[in-house]
Amino acid sequence: MGNDLTLAGRRALVTGGTQGIGKAVVARLREAGAAVLTTARMAPADLIDPALFVAADVSTTEGCARVAETLNSRLGGADIVVHVVGGSSAPAGGFAVLDDEQWQRALDQNLLAAVRLDRALLPAMLRQGSGVIIHVTSIQARLPLPEATIAYAAAKAALSNYSKALAKEVSPKGVRVMRVSPGWVETEAAVRLVAELAEKAGVDQATARQGLMDSLGGIPIGRPAKPAEVAELVAFLASPAAASITGAEYVIDGGTTPTV
Repeated sequence: MGNDLTLAGRRALVTGGTQGIGKAVVARLREAGAAVLTTARMAPADLIDPALFVAADVSTTEGCARVAETLNSRLGGADIVVHVVGGSSAPAGGFAVLDDEQWQRALDQNLLAAVRLDRALLPAMLRQGSGVIIHVTSIQARLPLPEATIAYAAAKAALSNYSKALAKEVSPKGVRVMRVSPGWVETEAAVRLVAELAEKAGVDQATARQGLMDSLGGIPIGRPAKPAEVAELVAFLASPAAASITGAEYVIDGGTTPTV
């Protein structure tokens, strides 16, 4: 690992850091030398250091406040913030099945969690004149799948727009803001989904996996991204090697998005 990717002495917060992409990001930032506090609704069974974890629901105002308070008391603030928390629990059925509660849940989880935590943590970054904020969005911000993720895609599009605006405001003051937009990432949850699809369709998992890729319009490299690959990109963007990068979006989707 080159010196420019060393994060020794940096304090980081990673939301949703106990599984999938978030877990990989936490591991990669710690490997680079950062002290990383992470958060999720519940502590994982394999939690090693309770002092670097806070149980909180960041889709709520109270949960965000708890995370910010814990971060400040245990690490004294943050130099790097990576917003990974996101997802959709909406039922299939298109727009008609999405009531106000479903829309609010999507916005709270995929947009407002980042907005609230940024609002709590940015003032200290601005006072110190440095910091990095990375919002994990999704290619669905530009490539929505209408059957079940209309609200999720709209919230991610809002997060992307907010992130760009924030970068314009705070980059002149030393804080870099970027977006990482994954396509399908083969997390543990994604593997379980493929198994469920295979069982329902009465096919093997390889067929179900290919069918899921086809539903996205195909993945030119022939496979989903791996969580560690997304984490490597995040670590680069958080590092001094990316010191001149801000306001940008980095798509990591194996070529899924068919437009420039």
